[in-house]
Amino acid sequence: MEPLIFVYIAILLLVSLLSTRLMKVLKLPNVTGYIITGIIMGPFVFGLFFNNFTYDNIQASPIFTFVDKISWVSTVALGFIAFSIGTSFKRTTLKTVGKRVLVITILEATMASIFVLIALLVAHFVSQNNISWPVVLTLAAIASATAPAATLMVIKQYNAKGPMVNTLLPVVALDDAVALILFSILFQIATGLSSGTVSLYKMIGKPLIEIAISLGIGVVLGLFISFLNRFFKSRNNKLVLCIFSVFASVGLYVLFRQEYMGSFELSSLLMCMVTGALFTNICKDSDRTLDILDRFTSPIYMMFFVLSGASLDLSIFANKDAALLVIIVASIYIVFRVAGKYCGASIGANITHSEDTVKKYLGLALIPQAGVAIGLATTANKLFKEAGESSTASLVLAVILTSTLIYELIGPLTSKFALTKAGEIQNN
Repeated sequence: MEPLIFVYIAILLLVSLLSTRLMKVLKLPNVTGYIITGIIMGPFVFGLFFNNFTYDNIQASPIFTFVDKISWVSTVALGFIAFSIGTSFKRTTLKTVGKRVLVITILEATMASIFVLIALLVAHFVSQNNISWPVVLTLAAIASATAPAATLMVIKQYNAKGPMVNTLLPVVALDDAVALILFSILFQIATGLSSGTVSLYKMIGKPLIEIAISLGIGVVLGLFISFLNRFFKSRNNKLVLCIFSVFASVGLYVLFRQEYMGSFELSSLLMCMVTGALFTNICKDSDRTLDILDRFTSPIYMMFFVLSGASLDLSIFANKDAALLVIIVASIYIVFRVAGKYCGASIGANITHSEDTVKKYLGLALIPQAGVAIGLATTANKLFKEAGESSTASLVLAVILTSTLIYELIGPLTSKFALTKAGEIQNN
């Protein structure tokens, strides 16, 4: 085992922790500091010191090797994020929000994907060699995701209350569930096109089978840990059950990818989300367990964002043409995703006869994008590289991380603006 890898991890954690102090001064989300730390401490900046300040053969540098060896942390972290999303699907909450929130969520999420899909399709036909079908479909799928953390931060900070907040909170909770489903479908189609083996089964049949298996495993795991939960009183033991379910999902995801299991690309995200939903609805004392789970996962999430930043292949910016491509694609992605979110939320609010403030301003509060989007991009990056599509992998991750930095800067500001215009900011 490489001893220096532990020193590197320790430095990553320390620098990431220190970055939160700077973010507090700049009044920016901590996730921004984590991503920036990852970029600076990653193989494409800090790693240059060990590679003669060149990107040539950067994959052989020790920092690149370190990041690659701990990349599994991102997969596990994404599982915990999905589990947490699932725990927001409480029966009482779903009964309260009803049809209105479901309609708004589906429309704002899908329209963001549709807007990005159409815009990137135009770009694809203009430059087919640079913007491939897999890039178009993958970015369109990720466009539906929203980061609830930034929005919730603004609501709590300004003690916002009112009709829009009551609609916004369940929407951001349900939003990522729609994103996971859209990603599962569109990304499977994208990888099919990337491999050049396009068939109706591989484009539609196999993804649906994989989604069904993922949901089925999630149900089994959710029922299993809920059943075992009755025999343990300690919160620590209950926490172990939640951790078990996440690792089991990730393990089954890896297992089913093997050729002898049919090479199925299951969604560990859907498994964890369904498991979390069943756990929180079946177990009466789930809130106590989830509270301690939040504390346990904090350093994991930190490492997740840091590794996401470290995975940003900056060598793509060393070439002027490649850098220009990232900027163009990211600009299209940012503008049309925001337009899709706003139009979808507005149309959904009008269809469900929501309050005027919800119709006008809800879309502006759905701009932030971070955790799940980065996780999906990281997953796509890994799978595309395994398929020999390094250029596609680098472009997708570079676009998402570039846009995330921008979203995390403007997202909280637009959320505050929307809540202020809606008259729901109680103190300023």
